[in-house]
Amino acid sequence: MPPRRSVRSGESCCPPAGPCSERVPLGERPLLSFVDAVKAMALFKVLANDTRIRILHHIVRSGEAGVTDIARTLGMKPQAVSNQLMRLSDTRMLASRREGNNVFYRVQNGCVAPLLDLALCLMEDERTPERARGGIDVEDD
Repeated sequence: MPPRRSVRSGESCCPPAGPCSERVPLGERPLLSFVDAVKAMALFKVLANDTRIRILHHIVRSGEAGVTDIARTLGMKPQAVSNQLMRLSDTRMLASRREGNNVFYRVQNGCVAPLLDLALCLMEDERTPERARGGIDVEDD
């Protein structure tokens, strides 16, 4: 596994030309309002589903995927996949297009792939020996 770079407190994880590179760094933003915190919680609730995470990862990897393809890849029934895709589409993470009887989905929000990557990063960091000993791989300002 390649070495992970240390991230300074308040530094963005987004690549220089990434979808969030133009945003104000999190540490410089005002504290979330109650309403914004509830909206973030609702978004995380949608993402707190193993099937939806796997669907998003499959679509990120393939660029675009149809319901049948996703169902086959995940070993699910197309109707079950379609239900999960609707939940993801409601958050505007995904966009769809119809081609005959088939519906194809693609990631609409550029923050989806970096978010999944961050989740994997957090999981990998939990497994490192430094974390097990209580060490931290973050530089302080």
